[in-house]
Amino acid sequence: MLRKILGKTWTILWKTCVIFIILSIVSVIAFRWVPVPITPLMLIRNVEQMGGNKGVVMKHDWVPLEQISPKLQLAVVCSEDQNYLKHYGLDFGAIEKAMKENEKGKRTRGASTISQQTAKNVFLWPGRSYLRKGLEVWFTLLIETFWSKERIMEVYLNSIEMGKGIYGAEAASQHWFHKSASKLSKDEAAAIAAILPNPLQYKANPPSSYITGRKAWIKQQMNFWGNKLDYNKYKDDEEEEVPAGKRASASTD
Repeated sequence: MLRKILGKTWTILWKTCVIFIILSIVSVIAFRWVPVPITPLMLIRNVEQMGGNKGVVMKHDWVPLEQISPKLQLAVVCSEDQNYLKHYGLDFGAIEKAMKENEKGKRTRGASTISQQTAKNVFLWPGRSYLRKGLEVWFTLLIETFWSKERIMEVYLNSIEMGKGIYGAEAASQHWFHKSASKLSKDEAAAIAAILPNPLQYKANPPSSYITGRKAWIKQQMNFWGNKLDYNKYKDDEEEEVPAGKRASASTD
């Protein structure tokens, strides 16, 4: 009897795992081309707003990467993940550094890459449980496998929270600077990137002294990068043989 129950339980578990793997791969492949209409975080924030009786605010306008300023693309890399073009979703050097820093107890430091943040925003829920982190790694590896770095950046900049009820670069640009994301200046792009660690508390405009300091640091890092984000910089030799006219790059000149 017990063997029968264990057998049925095992069957249910492995079938569930197989179904999950198939559905997750299919959804990742689908979002390689299809815009992400809404994320779990957006739904959670809507519920929180309804519970607070303040009305629901959700501004989210999807735009292609070509309509997002190259300055903002570079600014978020400089602010959030300077190894973005090098790693395959996980930055083990940053993880090791964060663990050592956290062990000292001085400051809690995260090590999530842009790819991890994208995976979490699109497919998962906020939280620090081992289950969610495990799923985050799984989806991160999937999007790194099936999406290009440009696509990951496009989804990231269209889905990330950038203010109270503000999601994505276009909505953030309109909210903070009353202009489209394609027309952001270097200073404005750095200001938006500066608030990403806590977009519910910080303001891009007018910036606090803390955000002003972060903004200055981000602009300095952008200068070190030559004010240009070249998506092909670390691709293998075979990919770099693509004609120059077809290569993608984001210049902030």
